[in-house]
Amino acid sequence: MAIGLHAERAPCNSPSMASAVGWEIADPVYYGRYGYPHASWAWLRRNAPVAWVEPPEMKPFYAITTYEDCGTILRDHKRFVIAPRMAVFPEDVQPDEGQFRHLLNMDPPEHGRYRNLLSAQFTPRTLEAKRAAVGGIVDDTLARVAGKSEVDFVEAVAAIVPLAVIAEMLGIPREDWPRVFTLSNTLLGASDPEYQQGASATETAERARQEFVEYFAQLSNARRREPRNDFITALVNAQVDGGPLPEWELLSYYVLLIVAGNETTRNATSGGLLALMDNRGELEKLRRDPSLVPSAVEEIVRWVSPVIQFCRTALVDVEIHGTTVRQGETCCIFYPSANRDETVFPDPFSFRVERTPNEHYGFGIGVHFCLGANLARMELQEIFKRLVARLDEVELAGPVERMHSSFVGGVKRMPLRWRLRG
Repeated sequence: MAIGLHAERAPCNSPSMASAVGWEIADPVYYGRYGYPHASWAWLRRNAPVAWVEPPEMKPFYAITTYEDCGTILRDHKRFVIAPRMAVFPEDVQPDEGQFRHLLNMDPPEHGRYRNLLSAQFTPRTLEAKRAAVGGIVDDTLARVAGKSEVDFVEAVAAIVPLAVIAEMLGIPREDWPRVFTLSNTLLGASDPEYQQGASATETAERARQEFVEYFAQLSNARRREPRNDFITALVNAQVDGGPLPEWELLSYYVLLIVAGNETTRNATSGGLLALMDNRGELEKLRRDPSLVPSAVEEIVRWVSPVIQFCRTALVDVEIHGTTVRQGETCCIFYPSANRDETVFPDPFSFRVERTPNEHYGFGIGVHFCLGANLARMELQEIFKRLVARLDEVELAGPVERMHSSFVGGVKRMPLRWRLRG
């Protein structure tokens, strides 16, 4: 079924209000102004689960919105590949031939060879040894803002913890963290007017990419001279197919780790606190029973779904939900839609810290399941366990500002008025 276009409209507050959808599901401006188009996705799940969409200034694609269809495509790496179209972007920010080459845009078997370079560092057993250190970072971060009655939660907490954790693991000097944070925002938010540094989003993304490359090239050279116990040293000395990593793939790996290890956990943290503020009863449950933190974190990831979409391209003609996807056509997987599928999650538009089972796709599924999922889970558990224990009062002190991106659901600013115990 093809979806027609219409003028931009304000979001529906309930899925039942949606009677038609346009291209807001791929419009960065819409996400920045209104947040996720859940009403449109709900309409698509009911009426056009495999919908052909032709947005202006974008290449067309099939919108895949049900949990079953998303899972079917994501698990089928033999008939669906991530190259050449990693995600749906406006034409002016489409990655060009100079894009990074990393796990997110590699297909098997190459993907597996590169994933295995660090997979042992992200197992639950390995990461458990780092839990106390992560908890210490959270405690230090909260202690610095405990005396303040008003804060920007993104700047003061949500951006600090995941960046500190992954930057420490990579071996990035502390004085460079603000620079890396800004570059990460700029690379993912090139369509956002706040981050634009050139005449276009393409120029903005290219500048951020070049600065990242130059920065990590310097760090690589430093680790070759003076090895340390960090990821940069490990990757500099790693081998693929009997030889060292090609320089571009090496630098791309660094960028992936810092961007993916920072952005998604940061936005899950901000979105998670927003969900708890909007659902005070669930916040009280968590306050009374800290043993609910692990299940609450799973619900936060389902609810927030920080990664909005990735694409897969059909290698052959494939029938999905009664629709034939032709060879070479693109399917766009909308993770937040799959995570609100009414046929899988009872009462999916209710936030429940005790929800179980909760087999969400917040970390993906299949061969591209998030390498850092266990790290993200641990960080979020330590953040919310410690934050909720100290949080006496909290309310918004101003509007929440979101990133203009249809790829990653980013919260740029979240002003709070709160009372936080030291």
